[in-house]
Amino acid sequence: MQIEGAVVLVTGANRGIGSAYVTELLARGAATVYAGARNADSVEVSDPRIVPVALDVTDPERVSAVAAELSDVSLVINNAGVMTANVPLQASLLEARSQIETNYLALISMTSAFAPVLVRNGGGAFVNMLSVVSFVGTPWMTTYSASKAAAWNYTNSARVQLANQGTEVLGVHVGYVDTDMAESIDADKVAPDVVASAALDALEAGRSEVLVDDFTRNIKAGLSDDQNLIYPQVAKNFAAMVANG
Repeated sequence: MQIEGAVVLVTGANRGIGSAYVTELLARGAATVYAGARNADSVEVSDPRIVPVALDVTDPERVSAVAAELSDVSLVINNAGVMTANVPLQASLLEARSQIETNYLALISMTSAFAPVLVRNGGGAFVNMLSVVSFVGTPWMTTYSASKAAAWNYTNSARVQLANQGTEVLGVHVGYVDTDMAESIDADKVAPDVVASAALDALEAGRSEVLVDDFTRNIKAGLSDDQNLIYPQVAKNFAAMVANG
């Protein structure tokens, strides 16, 4: 799919990766970028093509209403997400529900609501922000990993069905990104603009999945024997975290 001339909805567009998507879309000639956020006033309007939209992706009624209002959308970037650090035996159901609702169930809601819009506008595409933890359980962010694994599985299933209406589905996987969500994590991080650029490059090339960084590529390459190639290092990292408090 070509970005130039596209009408795009970006969720979670007021900061981090979402804001980077808005900037990159404008640079590539998008006609309109609807910038979705729970608080539309939090969206910085630096270009007349940016249109703030009040959108809580966990509210199915609001999602349906926005889909009815934005009848010209040809590309949806499902970027909104939440993350809470927790370990398996101390993970709260409240935190788990919040992450499942935002990172996974909202993806179903958004896809169901906007698929008819996209097909009326020629097919278009969904871009789903996933994660390296879609591929591997991480015991320091247990419920976040589970929510992203569910989102990855749904993305792969939706891609098969939506191909029948000419709608592309791109899954974007990346390790730690330099945003406020990962501010407390001491690790190498990818810049948000690198994520947005890699994702839109992949979309314009007609790809179904993009692995943004080497870390993510290495993790996915080890899935064929994850218990030997991935989880021993996960266990070592977790043991070191516990030892360091």
